[in-house]
Amino acid sequence: MAEEFNTESMLDMFLYESGQLLEKLEGIILEKQDADCFDDSDINEIFRVMHTIKGSSGVLMYENITKVTHKLEDVFYYLRESHPDDVPHMELVEKVLAVSDFVTGELDKLKNGDTPDGDEHQLVEDLDEFLGRLKGEIKKQGIQMPQANKHEEPKQFYITPVAGDDSHFYRISIHYRSDTQMSNIRAYSATYALKEVAEDLLYTPDDILSNEASGDVILAEGFHMLLQTKSSKEEVIALIDSSEAEEINFDELTKGEYGKALAEFGREDAVTIDLGEEDKAEEKDKKKDKPQPGDYVVKTKEAGKGKTLAKNQPKQQSIISVNVEKMDALMDLIGELVIAEAVVLQNPDLKVPGLELSNFQKASGQLSKITTELQEVIMSMRMMPLTNVFQKMKRIVFDVSRKLDKDIELEVIGENTEVDKNIIEHITDPLMHLVRNSVDHGIEENAEDRTTLGKPAKGKITLEAKNEGGKVYISVKDDGKGLNKEKLYQKAIDKGLIENKLISEFTDKEIFRFITLPGFSTKEEVTEYSGRGVGMDVVVKNIQSIGGRLDIESVEFEGSEMTLIIPLTLAIINGIVVQVGNSPFVIETASIKEFVRVGEDSLIHEPSGEEYIVLRGECYPFIRLNERYDLADSISNVEEGIVVVLEHEGSQVCVLIDKLLQEQEIVVKPIPPYVKKVKGLSGCTQLGDGSIALILDIAGLLIQDGERR
Repeated sequence: MAEEFNTESMLDMFLYESGQLLEKLEGIILEKQDADCFDDSDINEIFRVMHTIKGSSGVLMYENITKVTHKLEDVFYYLRESHPDDVPHMELVEKVLAVSDFVTGELDKLKNGDTPDGDEHQLVEDLDEFLGRLKGEIKKQGIQMPQANKHEEPKQFYITPVAGDDSHFYRISIHYRSDTQMSNIRAYSATYALKEVAEDLLYTPDDILSNEASGDVILAEGFHMLLQTKSSKEEVIALIDSSEAEEINFDELTKGEYGKALAEFGREDAVTIDLGEEDKAEEKDKKKDKPQPGDYVVKTKEAGKGKTLAKNQPKQQSIISVNVEKMDALMDLIGELVIAEAVVLQNPDLKVPGLELSNFQKASGQLSKITTELQEVIMSMRMMPLTNVFQKMKRIVFDVSRKLDKDIELEVIGENTEVDKNIIEHITDPLMHLVRNSVDHGIEENAEDRTTLGKPAKGKITLEAKNEGGKVYISVKDDGKGLNKEKLYQKAIDKGLIENKLISEFTDKEIFRFITLPGFSTKEEVTEYSGRGVGMDVVVKNIQSIGGRLDIESVEFEGSEMTLIIPLTLAIINGIVVQVGNSPFVIETASIKEFVRVGEDSLIHEPSGEEYIVLRGECYPFIRLNERYDLADSISNVEEGIVVVLEHEGSQVCVLIDKLLQEQEIVVKPIPPYVKKVKGLSGCTQLGDGSIALILDIAGLLIQDGERR
């Protein structure tokens, strides 16, 4: 029957579930890294995580994952059963993280279609050595050693029932939560766990591996098993993974009741049990005291919080999981719908003089409302909290600070802030680099240097996220040594990264921005984390590629703060459509500071050809888009056109346009590679009349001949 197994769906479920469990595991470990020991709930939860991954990997025959997780499960089994004192906590933390890293690496191989062939022997040996010391400590403290945590691979799933005097007979029914994914695979995991102690095991539906539809049956009717075993009820319940179960019905049967129950499972001729007079009397007596349905119903609570008795509860569908590719396809379709809506509402045929359009306008208004709501719904579906990203940052601070021998505390604020999934994929690496920089560059090497300045010996890094004005602000702040403006300026001059200007000609932010130039590094020595002069420039490029920017603030001897300012989503933006000559352009609404009309007397002409505009005593760079992009039939007289003041990263620039057309939601489309070489353009979109409008990139407009204006 092995050829009928749907291993692909099992693998998807294994990857998803194991990934979630490992994230939870790291969360527990990093939260308790500075504690003296793990409490009972932590130990139980870590044990459950390892037990679940061990069982799932065993089903799929990933032996190296099974061996490693089983060995770590052993460690926490002895901790759970014996409660020894003087357990080396930090060493235990490192062992758990080592196992987490190993399993994560193997899962990454599976995601890439490779074989999980990592060598687990050294890790298993290290855990064995640690477990040996743990057992020795248990014996030394005079604590009775618990029974070994055995894991024997069964030879087969079904064993012909031969009841002994000490055999027990159970009817088990598991009802999973209505939002459980692949309940058939979870049911199979239950049978896989029970077959270790089973003398006889039958279950229905019996096609849980070969038939995906059995999952729907299980959610609707439950998963039912008949078990003959020498184990007690408590031991059997402990083997069943109840993390996704809403309730578990558990009844103990007599031999006679078990024989009759076999018929319900389609096994009328499987076994014949001859009841003697004693058995019949036993069955009759037990019927009097037989628990009624629901008397022994285990209603599961959150992991690690125990179980309580409860009656059946109604099941309601609340959450489903959807493939990300389908979400992306739906997002693209909604983008096309927005374009189609604009084509309909801006159709030239509607501009015929005297045409009565009151009914059409009512209908179009309703269509626009529905389209907007549809966008909001799909956007909210794509939004994900930054919790997992921030969890990775905790791990980075833990690892790097230990390797650099720095005592650092990480404070996390706003980890539930939600961002579009595509945005999260783009910011993870830049954020990782900023956090590493804070640990390596920011926090002082010696605690004495901090105490001399009146700061705590323990360094502090604050990771904060918040929504504000349609943007997401993610800041990495440290209380370290800060940036020295004079050193930054001199290093940039020495490396030839800036033109030879006086330091007084630069603002503080412009000087701080030197660290984002290619080849710039403040580190005197090259380490595995920094000092090679690469990284910050890549961070800026990655952030700019999604329409974001990096803001840097610093005070020497007090610390630095790096802030990523990114859009909530990438797909649809609010924009103003303008016209220059016969060409339409789109400017993102958030970048526009104001529209003004000026006279020729406000212009300043430099001998080099550059122009500036003076507004209310402030001088701004001035760009004529018709000259920049060689556009014919456009306005060249500044008094006849409109000047748009644009802002980006604290810098302003003015551009001249012919006229404003309209404000609308813009579906961002990529531009061809050869157009990307033209500075000042970030994308394109289709307008209602079918024409293509280019989207202006304000950062690109501020750069001319490689220098920021």
